[in-house]
Amino acid sequence: MFKNTMKTTVLLAGLGGLIVGVASILGGGSSGAVMIGLVLALVMVGGSYWFSDRLALASARAQVIAEADHPEFYGMVRDLAARSGLPMPRVAVSPSDQPNAFATGRGPNNAVVCATTGLLQSLTREEVEGVMAHELMHVKHRDILIGSVAAAVATAISSIAQMAMFATMFTGGGDDEDRPNPLAILLVSLLAPLAASLIQMAISRSREFEADRGAAELLGTGEPLARALEKIEVLATRHPMMVSPAQAQAYIHNPLSEMHHKRRTGVDVGRLFSTHPATDERIRRLRSMSF
Repeated sequence: MFKNTMKTTVLLAGLGGLIVGVASILGGGSSGAVMIGLVLALVMVGGSYWFSDRLALASARAQVIAEADHPEFYGMVRDLAARSGLPMPRVAVSPSDQPNAFATGRGPNNAVVCATTGLLQSLTREEVEGVMAHELMHVKHRDILIGSVAAAVATAISSIAQMAMFATMFTGGGDDEDRPNPLAILLVSLLAPLAASLIQMAISRSREFEADRGAAELLGTGEPLARALEKIEVLATRHPMMVSPAQAQAYIHNPLSEMHHKRRTGVDVGRLFSTHPATDERIRRLRSMSF
């Protein structure tokens, strides 16, 4: 737990340092670019965070259920929430054949956990329990908030870079010795958003590992979640799921991804841009845990 928490903290600090550095280079040391970028990011991402539950449920076409609608599944979530020390979240089901699940909401008191019909039909009770324990760990760790902070800073960096690039295009380099070099502005404008995106994706992967660990700890074993991930990895490609790319990172398995976690030689650059860790690595870690 400490390792993943420290990694997230370092990555968030890295994003903070990156935005200061970018603003300093592109804004000529002025704080104006930082403020404009932060305001834009807060408006864009803040709304998504505040209405995260509505957006996620709408994207998945999910319906919040009552206990009478699905007694076994609802009761399972209630038991896991109690064992986790969490308030009872709202429970939803998405009418998708792809086995998948997600958690959303601003915090434990506003949380929603959702499973697809494909997940409930394809997995055993123990495997579904492993998946829902994982989702409740996202709620407990306030990962929606952490992800929103990372997204806000990354969006601010991209906004600052775009403003600087357009300003350079329309105003030219000029003769002002204090003005940043146009070539430097172009390079930073292109590379800074890329760096911010890489850090944001790394934060997302770190939170997935932490939710896996928390679920295994709650259940006393990582085996049910490991078996669930094995099945989901295979079945997800057979049943495409249409969701907003902005919502895809909330799922336990990327619903938009194809079978790209195959064993390969060399460096898989694509994994650096993935919101989810490689499934085989998640399974390996889960099965290596002992309690």
